[in-house]
Amino acid sequence: MLILVILVILVASIWAGLLLAYRIPLQRLWREPALAVPVLIVESDDWGPGPPAHAAALGRIVDILARHRDATGRAAVMTIGAILAIPDNEAIRRNGLRWHDSRTLLAPDFDAIRKALIQGQELGVLALQLHGMTHYWPPTFLKAMADDKLVRDWILTSDGVETETLPSPIQSRWTDTSVLPSQPLSVETIRAAVAEEVSRFQDCFGVRPTVAVPPTFVWNRDVEQAWVEHGIQVIVTPGRRLTLRDAEGRPGGCDRTMLNAERGASGAIYLVRDIYFEPALGHRVEPTLAEIARHVRLGRPALIETHRVNFTGTQEQRERSLAELDRLLSRARERWPDMRFLSSAELAERLAQRDPSMVEQRLSLRLSIWIGRAAAIDRLRKLAWITGLAIPAWLFQVARRFSGKT
Repeated sequence: MLILVILVILVASIWAGLLLAYRIPLQRLWREPALAVPVLIVESDDWGPGPPAHAAALGRIVDILARHRDATGRAAVMTIGAILAIPDNEAIRRNGLRWHDSRTLLAPDFDAIRKALIQGQELGVLALQLHGMTHYWPPTFLKAMADDKLVRDWILTSDGVETETLPSPIQSRWTDTSVLPSQPLSVETIRAAVAEEVSRFQDCFGVRPTVAVPPTFVWNRDVEQAWVEHGIQVIVTPGRRLTLRDAEGRPGGCDRTMLNAERGASGAIYLVRDIYFEPALGHRVEPTLAEIARHVRLGRPALIETHRVNFTGTQEQRERSLAELDRLLSRARERWPDMRFLSSAELAERLAQRDPSMVEQRLSLRLSIWIGRAAAIDRLRKLAWITGLAIPAWLFQVARRFSGKT
C-alpha cells in the first residue's frame, strides 16, 4: 500500500511539474476564446490601383460571395487588404529613375476599381482593411532602382500595378531593406507614414480603417502603436510578429507570438490568419477544407488568405480561381451547416465581448477544446504520453464523445 501511495505521489509530482513548466502557454490557450460555431472569413490582400479588368474581377467575386449564405442568412465575406498607391513607372522613367513618383487610388484611371470596392462594402460582402499606402517602403524602392537590376527592369517594362512581382524583400513596408539584415525605421518616420496612409484610406473610401494587415507580415511595436493612435483596433497576423528581413531577405526577427483575441501592448486585438488558399499556386479545395476542419475542432476561426493575383492573372487562372472559391464556399457550407460568415472587425468585436452566441460557455466543451489545443504543442504532447499525463486527458475526450453530454 505504501509503495502505491509513493507511486501516486511521484506520478502526481511529475504531472504537476510538467503542467507548471508549460503553465504560460497553457494559460494562454485557455484564455483564447473557443468558438461555439464554425467561422469562415476569406481574406484577400493587395487590391488597389489597377485597370478596369480588376474591377470586373471584383464584380465576379462579389457575385460569388452573394450567392453563399450562412446559417443566419448572412452572405459570405471577403476582406480586402487595400493598397492605396503604386509607383508611377511612366513618371519615374521620364525622370531618369532619379526619384520616386506614385499614383494613388484617387486617380481618375482607377475610379472603376475604387467604386467596385466601395460598392462591395455597401453590399456587405467586401470588408475594406488597411494593407498600406504602398506595398513597399519608398526610400528602399528608390535605392533599389539604382542598385537592383530586377527592380530597374520592372520599372522599365511594367505599368507599376503588380507590385506583388517585385523582389520579396522590397515588398516589406515597415523595415528598411536597402541593406540586409534590414534596419528599423525611426519612430517619427513611422508615425508620419501611418498618419498619411490612414488619411488617404479615408479619402479613398470615406471611412477610417479599423483593421490593419501588415504587408508581408513584417512590422513592429512602433508601427502597431502608431496604428492604434490613428484608430486601428484589430491587426491580422500569422500568429507571430516578424520585425525584419534577415541576411537572406527572409522575414525574421520574431519578437512575440499571438493567439486570437489577445491584445498587444498598444491595446490592439490580434487575429490569426494561417490558412492559405492560392489557386494560382496550385492550392485546391480539399486540403483547405482539412485545415478549416482542424480550426473548427480547436474552436478557432478559419481566416483564409488568398491574394489578388489569383483573380487578375491570365483568363485561365482567373476562371480557375473563381471556380475554386465558389467550390470552397459550397463545400464548407455543406460540411458545416451552422457556419458563420463575418468580417475580421466583426469577429474581433465578438471575441472581445465573449459573445455567448458565438463563444463557447460550456465548461466541458471548453476543456475539451483546450486539451486539443494543448496537444498541438509537439513537445508537451510527447512528454504527456511519456509521463502518462495524456491518459486522463484522452479518457476525458473519449468519455465526452461517447456520452454526448455537454
